[in-house]
Amino acid sequence: MRRSFKDYLIISVKGMAMGAADVVPGVSGGTIAFISGIYEELINTISGVKIGLLRTWKEAGFKAMWQELNGNFIVALLSGILLSIFTVMRLANYLLENHPILIWAFFFGLVLASVYYVAKQIPKWTFNVFLFLLIGAAIAFYLSSLPPMAAAASELFLFFAGAIAICAMILPGISGAFILVLLGAYKTVSEAAHDFDIKTLGIVALGAVFGLLSFSRLLKWLFVNYSTLTLATLTGFIAGSLNKIWPWKLTLETAQYGDKSIVIRDQSVLPWNFDAEPHTYQAFILMLAGFLVILILEGLAEKKPVQENAANPNTNR
Repeated sequence: MRRSFKDYLIISVKGMAMGAADVVPGVSGGTIAFISGIYEELINTISGVKIGLLRTWKEAGFKAMWQELNGNFIVALLSGILLSIFTVMRLANYLLENHPILIWAFFFGLVLASVYYVAKQIPKWTFNVFLFLLIGAAIAFYLSSLPPMAAAASELFLFFAGAIAICAMILPGISGAFILVLLGAYKTVSEAAHDFDIKTLGIVALGAVFGLLSFSRLLKWLFVNYSTLTLATLTGFIAGSLNKIWPWKLTLETAQYGDKSIVIRDQSVLPWNFDAEPHTYQAFILMLAGFLVILILEGLAEKKPVQENAANPNTNR
């Protein structure tokens, strides 16, 4: 696929949106990738990272290897993600600490609109489609309601924690940071980042690479063979995560990780049952703004609806 500089600039903007989502606990960068139209290309690109690329480099040169890797896409997307993380993180943390209802309202509107956006790409609604949507929603809701596990810090555990967390990050609707909290690994990883514990961070990073490369291949296979049911399940994941980002919550339990206080158990309530100023009108305006952001991202997305694999009789199972 030949792309212009403008095309790659748009990909970087989408990467910035993904990075902004990833720094907000409870919001997945995978959701942003999906609604901005680059999710399948992202999964295909990640799953295409393999040892065979070195053989291509040796036999056909670096340019051929770079094209097979889809290197320009990776660089454009990663540059946007990193730029956003390093520039938006301070703003996001400030808003979460000082205006939590307003920023959660914005993300709630964004994610709610994305449920409709993803669902409308499903070409045919059948009983199985509804069933898998409900299963996906139930799994996401259940995960978002789980109490955290006891902290653990063995090297094998941290490896698999990194693998599971990165899988969650590329799944729409599920936050990788929240998965680390559930596994009891958030404190260990955050302290390692603060103390520049290269060994611990390296183990988690190796797990993340392992999880990313293996899970992306599974997702690619699912899209090729069961695209409709995969879309239905991902729609359910996004819908099931809405409870996690509902703006009005009563905090039931927190945990202190260094200088950060993390909410580990809370309860969603209606605005008029909130125990502080609910900012109802401003919140609903920002929910509407979230919807508008989806419309903008949809306009930037390449209009390529997911097509069923007609040659495979199992596609609509």
